[in-house]
Amino acid sequence: MVTWLRNKLFDLGLLKSVSYNFPVICVGNLSVGGTGKTPMIEYLIRLLKDDFAVATLSRGYKRKTKGFQLANKNSSAASLGDEPFQFYSKFKENILVAVDADRINGIKNLIVQESSIEIVLLDDAFQHRKVKAGFNIMLTTFEKPYFSDIVLPTGDLREPRRGAKRADIIVVTKCPKGLSNSDKDSILKQIKPNKNQHVFFSSISYSDKVFTMESKRNLSELNDFTLVTGIANANPLVEFLKVNKLEFEHLNFKDHHEFSIEDIEALKQKELILTTEKDFMRLKQYAELKDKLFYLPIQVKMDNEATFNKLVLDYMKNDN
Repeated sequence: MVTWLRNKLFDLGLLKSVSYNFPVICVGNLSVGGTGKTPMIEYLIRLLKDDFAVATLSRGYKRKTKGFQLANKNSSAASLGDEPFQFYSKFKENILVAVDADRINGIKNLIVQESSIEIVLLDDAFQHRKVKAGFNIMLTTFEKPYFSDIVLPTGDLREPRRGAKRADIIVVTKCPKGLSNSDKDSILKQIKPNKNQHVFFSSISYSDKVFTMESKRNLSELNDFTLVTGIANANPLVEFLKVNKLEFEHLNFKDHHEFSIEDIEALKQKELILTTEKDFMRLKQYAELKDKLFYLPIQVKMDNEATFNKLVLDYMKNDN
């Protein structure tokens, strides 16, 4: 009732949202954790970075700092949070990366830092309605779609299902490869999109190579390793590795796990470690793991990439 009332007050204009005279794209979800926001933000960065001055703004979940932080050469997962630090590590030559739990204050500071910003990507901000994004992309997983879920604490939704109507695009993420048209139609019937809404389906595309800070190897060369994950749902990765007939043990930690001294001591005893790119951002600071720690990159694979890209680029063109 509280979240319903809050959204209603925003809808009626009794609670105010701040709009901006430049494009703002929000990527978020209705549920807690694990829908694929980080790879979607990276997809948008790759789409936009060559033609626009891009900035990302995240909350900076579990960081050790407060207030506004702009990523720089001294930043770390501790100062930014693991996901924003990942954005900075991969795209620092092309974009600005900032964190602030207060999105209005974050955008204000970004503009002060760089007045030529042409697009702000808001990470995990679907419920942050004090900022009125010009374009909303909402994610929901194939395995646990929002229309089959209910609000916390009984279910995993942050707000009622009707919140999906605020989205311009709904992406069903982590779909199995070769999802049939009949399965897609069945999902569409349950989403019941408005006429102005577009629904897409995406899957996870894993690299065939793994990386350390200084080298890379073919994934097929790995065997008898320890898989370390601290993400919301490691099942797709585990299944992918099993399909590739790789032998490994799995140390499965909770999402955004803060690795303790005891954890690192235990990992030092392992001969070879494979982890996710997000976990790598927290683990790469430990020099004793340097030569044995590999990460496996992932990317979003859209089912109708050209149409999705056109919708985003049309918004950029029409909002400028």
